[in-house]
Amino acid sequence: MLARLSIRDVVLIEKLDLDFADGLCAFTGETGAGKSILLDSLALAMGARSDSGLVRRGAKQLSVSAEFSPVLPEIKALLDEQAIDCDDDSLFLRRIVSADGKSRAFINDQSVSAALLRQVGDYLVEIHGQFATHGLLNSATHRGILDAYGRLESLTAACACAFDAWQSKIAEKQAAQDAFAKAQAEEDFIRHSAEELSAFAPREGEEKELADRRALMMNGEKLAEGLNTARQALTNEEIERSLRTAQRQLENLSRLTDGKYDVIIDTLARAENELNEAASAVESECDQIEFDPREQEQVEDRLYALRSLARKHQTEPDALPALLADFEAKLSALDKGGDDLITLEKAVEQARVAYLTAARTLSEARKQTAEKLDAAVKAELPPLKLERATFKTQIDMLPESLWGADGLDKVTFTAATNAGTDAAPINKIASGGELARFMLALKVNLATSENIPTLVFDEVDAAIGGATASAVGERLARLARENCQVLVITHSPQVASFGAHHFRVEKGETDGKTITTVRELTDSERREEIARMLSGAEITDASRAAAVELLKNRMNA
Repeated sequence: MLARLSIRDVVLIEKLDLDFADGLCAFTGETGAGKSILLDSLALAMGARSDSGLVRRGAKQLSVSAEFSPVLPEIKALLDEQAIDCDDDSLFLRRIVSADGKSRAFINDQSVSAALLRQVGDYLVEIHGQFATHGLLNSATHRGILDAYGRLESLTAACACAFDAWQSKIAEKQAAQDAFAKAQAEEDFIRHSAEELSAFAPREGEEKELADRRALMMNGEKLAEGLNTARQALTNEEIERSLRTAQRQLENLSRLTDGKYDVIIDTLARAENELNEAASAVESECDQIEFDPREQEQVEDRLYALRSLARKHQTEPDALPALLADFEAKLSALDKGGDDLITLEKAVEQARVAYLTAARTLSEARKQTAEKLDAAVKAELPPLKLERATFKTQIDMLPESLWGADGLDKVTFTAATNAGTDAAPINKIASGGELARFMLALKVNLATSENIPTLVFDEVDAAIGGATASAVGERLARLARENCQVLVITHSPQVASFGAHHFRVEKGETDGKTITTVRELTDSERREEIARMLSGAEITDASRAAAVELLKNRMNA
């Protein structure tokens, strides 16, 4: 809910800090005192279009800050996506508009776009009145509101899932069609390439094998010469005799010195063994070196042909086997004559039928929910002096091109305020007061299915009084008790008397300047204000007594 509103230099308001509580908050005051300034200020903090004309005369800029607590999970998730820090306790929205028309927006002191501020504001506050309206007046929201009212979450989820499955099958079929058409256009090339590659039979890793073999054969003579030289050196009898001589001498000395030279003797023995092993390895390599010019030519021809094929197909040599497999798969699809496309077409149709089944089930549930909502709203209209008005939830089937995850339906709340007139979308109702009362009738019934924490009503008591005004006040109080915080700007003492909190908007002069102030009234001040609203220019004892009685009745209600 709205916890605090701070206003600086907005029209007649120089400095104002208001703390709010839950329940119904009533704002009263003389006509022209500045009640509309509060709405304009709150709307600015919610992301409304900036207006430099709202900057107080003589000031460089205006500033409006709104604190909300606690933070809705939807908002926290949205801000997390934008990398904006936010805890669970408080959310701060701020708007600055300079006298030259420049505007800046902030969320938790982080600079944001006005669009994001407005998006967040739509979760927090809904304003109903003659000049500031959104939410229910936006027909794009009506379908979701109806679904929430009817608790249709499982049906909407099933419809969305079926739609996604249908679209997935359509995409799969389209991809297959595109591939088939491309393969048809390139059939001659594909067949020739497949035959060529199949005949050549490339292997993964073959290029390296051939290149290594070619390099070995190109250096065959040098390798043979070097290996023979190494073999001769390793098989030199003089080396063996020298090692044995040294070993015998050290053995004789070791016997005289109690084994002092045994370690050296062991080292010489290992050296002799390793020398013999090295000589055997070189001998083996010499036996394997065979220089065959014809084989070298064959290896080189294969290598060059392999690389030429890779260049032709603009790929790497090691990718040729996979390319061959791709060509063969395309040929297989072509040879099947589009059998796979027929299968996919059947799958698309099955998915479409499944979607239509889910969507029609949802549509039927919406129709039943609409009947319940229409009846509930109808019952609220007579007490609000709208006894001749009608309300109807209109459900129209969308053209197939507009079917979506939300189903087949376009939902519009329609109304007619006078008997014999055609119903029209609810936002076409001309009277601000009638519109606000319609919104109230709707909100009373939607209270348990919506999650907007703060509602603002302006002119909800226009052209009504007495029992009708009492009915409006009672419903506002009920709405505030059941689901949310409600702010109402009113000229009706009956409506004001239902407030859990009462604020008076006043206009006066300070240091030669006209200033608007707002303050919460004490119990005694509230009785005087209600009396003023009942009597007019002069507060009488009778009006005071009536105010006491009015407030007493509300406290006992």
